[in-house]
Amino acid sequence: MVMEFRITERVPTASPGMSSQDALEMIRRKMGEYDTIDYVYILDSDTLAGVVSIREILSHDEILGDFMHRDIICFTPEDDPFDIPYLALSHGIKAIPVVDSGGRFRGVVPYDEIIRILKVEADRNMLHFGGVFHRVVDEKRSPGSMVKSRVPWLIIGVVGGTVTASMIGRFEDLLSGFIALASFIPVMVYMSDAVGTQSEALIIREIAVDPSMNHLKYIKGEFLVAAAIGALSSAFAGLMAGVTRMNPLLGLIVFVSMFFSIIAAVLISTVSPLLFRRMGYDPAVATGPLATILSDFTTTLIYLSVASSLL
Repeated sequence: MVMEFRITERVPTASPGMSSQDALEMIRRKMGEYDTIDYVYILDSDTLAGVVSIREILSHDEILGDFMHRDIICFTPEDDPFDIPYLALSHGIKAIPVVDSGGRFRGVVPYDEIIRILKVEADRNMLHFGGVFHRVVDEKRSPGSMVKSRVPWLIIGVVGGTVTASMIGRFEDLLSGFIALASFIPVMVYMSDAVGTQSEALIIREIAVDPSMNHLKYIKGEFLVAAAIGALSSAFAGLMAGVTRMNPLLGLIVFVSMFFSIIAAVLISTVSPLLFRRMGYDPAVATGPLATILSDFTTTLIYLSVASSLL
């Protein structure tokens, strides 16, 4: 994000040899010309040599060079503008002088500009926390274009759902012989979709906040998280299935199936946005329907395959 900030040159400046009284008289004469008068900046041939506050000038009678502060907190145009408020707050100063690479004075960032930069930084952080980033926000898209971009993916979801239903029909004999299996299909699908949706939201936000992220490192981390979530969730679900139906074998089927289904759903929901982004599609639009139907199909296939093997 490029941050534009205002630098004002309309500030009191003086030479090291000017006396306190002369500096005060100069400020009185030119009061209307300054944007800020919190400090007087001491220049030596256009080079910033020191700074004194108005309170210090009122408290001293000697020349400015005798009591000016030589250890100056400065900012250069090449630095990150978002560091300006933190420099001001951490050092308790109301304005930040700006110098070039040679130390020549270029002006100051006044207090009102510091407050504005701080607000912009706070707003940016809040948006990033919610996964909103300027590179992925498109405010000019009309409702018609949004419908056009979203409907094809939803149609793919309908086709995928039909394929899943056809696949379930191939296990009709298994389900009719062990009807309890059918009652746990919604549980299996829900858990996979729920965990997958979480992973999908997190990866899309990560892409928005950090487009140059390390994809392989992120996928490895999500795999470990999926394994941990899968182990805990499937153990609890398997226990509940075995206890409520008084069938330990059913509990084992649910445990094994849910563990692998959750891992598969997380990987699908994590990898899909990365692939869509690489292909030039909007991950936020394309991932949801396709990842959901792939996750549902995979979960159902794993569940019924495991049940068929164990039974």
